[in-house]
Amino acid sequence: MRTPPRAPQRTASPLLLSRDQRQLGDRLYARAHRGELVAVRPGVYAPADWWADLKPYERYRERVHAAVLAFPDALFFRESAAALHGLPLFGEASHIHLFDGQARATTTFGDVVVHASKTPRAAVRMEGEDALATGLLETIVDTARALPPAYGLALVDAALHMGVSLDALSAIVASDSNRRGTRKLAWAFEFADAHSESVGESVSRAVIHWLGFPVPTLQQRFWSEGREDRTDFWWPDHRIIGESDGYGKYAAHTATEAVRTIVAEKLREDRLRRQSRGFARWDWSDAHRVRPVRAKLLAAGLPVIGPPNTAMLATLRGRTP
Repeated sequence: MRTPPRAPQRTASPLLLSRDQRQLGDRLYARAHRGELVAVRPGVYAPADWWADLKPYERYRERVHAAVLAFPDALFFRESAAALHGLPLFGEASHIHLFDGQARATTTFGDVVVHASKTPRAAVRMEGEDALATGLLETIVDTARALPPAYGLALVDAALHMGVSLDALSAIVASDSNRRGTRKLAWAFEFADAHSESVGESVSRAVIHWLGFPVPTLQQRFWSEGREDRTDFWWPDHRIIGESDGYGKYAAHTATEAVRTIVAEKLREDRLRRQSRGFARWDWSDAHRVRPVRAKLLAAGLPVIGPPNTAMLATLRGRTP
């Protein structure tokens, strides 16, 4: 097992505490009333413009850091621990999750859930953070068993990609008295692939499988015109390529840079099309709506080889892409 990378270091936080307002030149409440600040949680504020620009999963990560300021001695659990470990997040979760090994029952107050369990969790202090979280392996297992199956698969894929072993994760499951989601975890462990490079690829792979299409090869390399290109999905028996788009790769600071990026991607796609019989491209929203992925793969010439798993596909219904 490779040594898992450390959680990414945060840049200076723009979060402001009401308890520090006497050190500031202006009252936080007055600034919030003027719309300059938003309340992230009671007593914690953020610049409104900055907050509005965050993606849903980024807002959740910041809500967790705001909770760290509010509950500095708490042990963060599940998705909240995943945020501190730098693991993938999916949208903006509704709750902050804490763990209390002394509690007799799980309780909820406001947006905070304090979980109880017969199986204790070790606390690790996150490097560069004044925060306690459950260990990396425990966090992966606890979070994956609570997520929809496709998201759980994405989390396990990411864990394998960063060097965590399935044996280590399986040992955590075997030692836990909580049997919730055990079948879901077993499926994720069996289907997981360390070659998956993004949550979009992982969720798409689950959808492809549940639609009854063949299982693809991941990250296939092609050489053409003196260039090496990799594809997200490749079906060698049918010579069909599939691409799960994450539009972050098209982000640019200037119009010229944006045009250059789009042209480079178009040339890459043209090279790949010349080496395949069919080519399909979809995005995160398509994967959640399912039908667009099916239509695009059928149009590319990929055959369906099995019946759809409607129960598993239904677990993505209503999820916010």
